[in-house]
Amino acid sequence: MGVTKEQVESSLKAKLNPSHIEVIDTSGGCGASFVVEIVSEQFEGKRLLERHRIVNAALEEEMKEIHALSIKKAVTPEQWKQQQESNQSNSAA
Repeated sequence: MGVTKEQVESSLKAKLNPSHIEVIDTSGGCGASFVVEIVSEQFEGKRLLERHRIVNAALEEEMKEIHALSIKKAVTPEQWKQQQESNQSNSAA
């Protein structure tokens, strides 16, 4: 059995203390492929590549069994807030 969505969430929560996290198992339940959206203050001042490395490092053990990890968003709380406000104003228009 591969990694579970809950294991991925638990590791990311413990290591990155996110204010928002969404993990989707895209492997059909075998735990080999995930999509992640995460908001953490630890991304402050970091470039996108560094943010992805932080997420990958947080999942070091899980990555031994995960074949595909797509990091849809890795943003700071301020960036997340701006995106949410932008989405709301776009949907209101």
